[in-house]
Amino acid sequence: TIPNLNNKRKTEYMEKKKEVLIIIPAYNEENCITKVIDELVERYPQYDYIIVNDGSTDHTSEICHKSGYEIIDLPINLGLAGAFQTGLKYAYLKNYDYAMQMDADGQHLPEYIEALIKKINEGYDIVIGSRFVTEKKPKSMRMLGSNMISWAIHMTTGVRVMDPTSGMRIFNRNMIKEFASNINYGPEPDTISFLLKQGAKIGEVQVKMAERIAGESYLNFTKSIWYMTKMLISIIVLQNFRKRKYEVEIINSEEVER
Repeated sequence: TIPNLNNKRKTEYMEKKKEVLIIIPAYNEENCITKVIDELVERYPQYDYIIVNDGSTDHTSEICHKSGYEIIDLPINLGLAGAFQTGLKYAYLKNYDYAMQMDADGQHLPEYIEALIKKINEGYDIVIGSRFVTEKKPKSMRMLGSNMISWAIHMTTGVRVMDPTSGMRIFNRNMIKEFASNINYGPEPDTISFLLKQGAKIGEVQVKMAERIAGESYLNFTKSIWYMTKMLISIIVLQNFRKRKYEVEIINSEEVER
């Protein structure tokens, strides 16, 4: 926990180092995390990063600390939404201009970060690293679910989002503050749909994604069906009753754990 600091030291802590923060939620990624972070540090030193260890039960945290990586350890597993919001609170408190979500399993390729930054500088609030801007979706049950979510977003907002389930997204300063301030803002398609209804500008950039370095996705067939069903109900029904909060107090910097 950050100790009590005088005003000068506190200001120094709060100041960002660079313009962009890469947020990497990690849950039981002991076999992937070293390769992902080492590549980011060695080939893309122009970006800052923070790993949010989401209560891993393997050696993820131990590996990160021994390697000297930048890490926040959550005491329990909060899930992707909680881990990502932790990263965004950190980004907000450190005054970053942009924050990008990046998976810890190696699927998101850092070579596309620059393209996402360029796109968001055109005036977008969020830019998605999309597999399907210029490429066609393969025919599979999972892509059928993706198509249904895209259809639901278009039906309710009038905007086409080609890859709504992509977790590779970059957020501008206003979105960093909004996500950091609101407890029910998960990095999911239903939140994208909600923000579009509120006037947010969402863009997409064509990217390619790699296979996982190791391990398996938590989304098996049964969980994928449940996820798609939950998203469709939320987008078509629940988002109509959701209210947007603008004035929410941000947590004090002395409560952030690194």
